[in-house]
Amino acid sequence: MVARLVVAAPSSGSGKTTVATGLMAALAATGLAVSGHKVGPDYIDPGYHALATGRPGRNLDAYLCGPELMAPLFAHGAAGADVAVVEGVMGLYDGAAGAGELASTAQIAKLLRAPVVLVVDASSQSRSVAALVHGFVSWDPKVRIGGVILNKVGSDRHEALLREAVDDVGVPVLGVLRRAAPVETPSRHLGLVPVAERRGDAVAAVAAMGELVRRGCDLAALLALAHGASDLGGEPWTPYGLRPCPPSPDGLNSPAPPAIEARGSGDGALGYGTGRVGEEPRRRRPVVAVAGGPAFTFSYAEHAELLTAAGADVVTFDPLRDTQLPDGTDGLVIGGGFPEVYAPELSANEPLRQAVGELARSGAPVAAECAGLLYLARSLDRQKMCGVLDAEARMGAALTLGYRDAVAVSDSALAVAGTRLRGHEFHRTVVEPGAGPAAAWGMHRPERRLEGFVQQGVHASYLHTHWAAEPGIARRFVERCTR
Repeated sequence: MVARLVVAAPSSGSGKTTVATGLMAALAATGLAVSGHKVGPDYIDPGYHALATGRPGRNLDAYLCGPELMAPLFAHGAAGADVAVVEGVMGLYDGAAGAGELASTAQIAKLLRAPVVLVVDASSQSRSVAALVHGFVSWDPKVRIGGVILNKVGSDRHEALLREAVDDVGVPVLGVLRRAAPVETPSRHLGLVPVAERRGDAVAAVAAMGELVRRGCDLAALLALAHGASDLGGEPWTPYGLRPCPPSPDGLNSPAPPAIEARGSGDGALGYGTGRVGEEPRRRRPVVAVAGGPAFTFSYAEHAELLTAAGADVVTFDPLRDTQLPDGTDGLVIGGGFPEVYAPELSANEPLRQAVGELARSGAPVAAECAGLLYLARSLDRQKMCGVLDAEARMGAALTLGYRDAVAVSDSALAVAGTRLRGHEFHRTVVEPGAGPAAAWGMHRPERRLEGFVQQGVHASYLHTHWAAEPGIARRFVERCTR
């Protein structure tokens, strides 16, 4: 059993990223093996968690993957760790719009049987903090709030007033962080600047967070609270386990069958390939190139694990620096990130743009999410891109953000038409047109529309998906790479 706790807050902006990342760094500095996790679809915070812990940052999203996979995914990510720190999302009880507690930090805490530490911005209150803490403690008795960390405290007198008030609620104060100790974490249009874009500064920022938490928090008490978590039981998720995933309560994450019967396009429900599940394919391992570097930083750790488990050799390349795709590339994955920030540099790398275009036109499987969609367009903010898609991309004025329920409209390298999946959109760019002659997805929540492009082996869309919800995606993709 891994000791664990959840760092939550009454609202966004309370300081939970600083506290969670700093706690990971402070605990790791004592020699403990620490596992970092983030509630929700956020790609940026896990990068800071990885710096703090030396392990991959992991996401826990009950909307994308279903509540049933939260404990198994946590156990997989935390394997071998002494303690795990889970950073919440938004306010403790905030979840998917119109879906009750689904995807909230509170739900994850209950699914993980983990105690919660509430980070409270105390900058504009004193005794009223007691009413706030009391409300959060009593709202859901199944959520165990084991302590409070008071953030942005102004003085010794302010601290004394806050402690006296919280004592009346019966919740221990496990830390006090002063207003005068800011940690520099610059932001822009989609949140914090990713680690890959400010490596040296990010290392310094994480170290500062760790020192802030070490000086201001009771690490021994926090560790004791983490050790008080209940036994999870059950088996960890594994990318090599070819058993079907549990469906979400409404059945949107349709489970894969234990054996494949030919139907639809002839590749099976999700195209795992032929033969019995679990048989080792008798062929060379295909090479799947995965875009990385500062422009393409959005990726779930489980995706590469699933591709490897499906039989691929995963090789990372940097479209800002590498002029050719990795040797022997059979398939290409281009995830999310910030190509709009690096459009001139991406455009200037003409040899790689040509190589990507040639690979796509050859019919090789290409999976492009969000940033990948922009990179495959003709242009991005009037800078030449790969020209694979007959579309133009540009920065827009409005933020598109939220969970989506989608169904595959066209057979593709990722899924056959009719496959239902949940995803997430997060961008300020616009692609025109928004869908090709063969669309990738039909969105049916929150509005109905067609989105994305499927042509030859290319699947390009704004929709971010978590492949642990449908492991057949990775197996189908790798199977296509061998053809």
